[in-house]
Amino acid sequence: MLISDIAATLAVQKAGQPGQLFDIFEFDDDDKKLVTQTLGKGEVCGVAALPSGVLAQFKEAVMAGVWHMRFTDPAGDLIAEYIEVGPIPMTVRRACTALPALVSHGPAPPGAMNVMPVLTEIGDRIVQYRDGDPAHAIILSLFPMSIEDVNFLQVTLGAGPVQLTSRGYRTCRVTAAGARNVWSVQFYDNMDEIVLDMLQIVDIPSLALATEEDFRDSAARLRDVEEAYFK
Repeated sequence: MLISDIAATLAVQKAGQPGQLFDIFEFDDDDKKLVTQTLGKGEVCGVAALPSGVLAQFKEAVMAGVWHMRFTDPAGDLIAEYIEVGPIPMTVRRACTALPALVSHGPAPPGAMNVMPVLTEIGDRIVQYRDGDPAHAIILSLFPMSIEDVNFLQVTLGAGPVQLTSRGYRTCRVTAAGARNVWSVQFYDNMDEIVLDMLQIVDIPSLALATEEDFRDSAARLRDVEEAYFK
């Protein structure tokens, strides 16, 4: 049974392992609805645009480390659907692999204050970054930034292929920039105003990742659900 198989996978999944997939594309609507209701909706959801034009939509279950994945082609037709067990959908990493590992820009625009030192720091950190390194954070909220700074920074970094939202204690929106391993991480208050604005140089921001402890907790929770409703 699918729920049992997912729980068993969660019990042994490692943080560094590839995600484990459970195809539900051929399930009928009633079975898909049952799977969706059983897994529930967790804190993280998002989209990843692949170079092929395929769009991946993903949402985490109530059980951390379990992801409901849906893929649509450029015409909007569903072409794949599965449940994935892993720290973050593998599609998120795959979508970012083609991004350039550099930041190119021209001279500072009139009215700029601090954008050039920020861009220099980003460029240096991109070059230095290696997989597994801890995140390097640049807290933009701490810099006096003019409108010209902000606009030039946004245009220079560009928009990347991944956007995700985490709704925990505070809403956090995480967006890949157009340069590899550069992420915009913004925390919002209850009025949807930014209270913390930062850039992170890292492969994936940790707040979006499920840990091995999450996997084990999710395995236990899913087994409880299975015991209560499916036996």
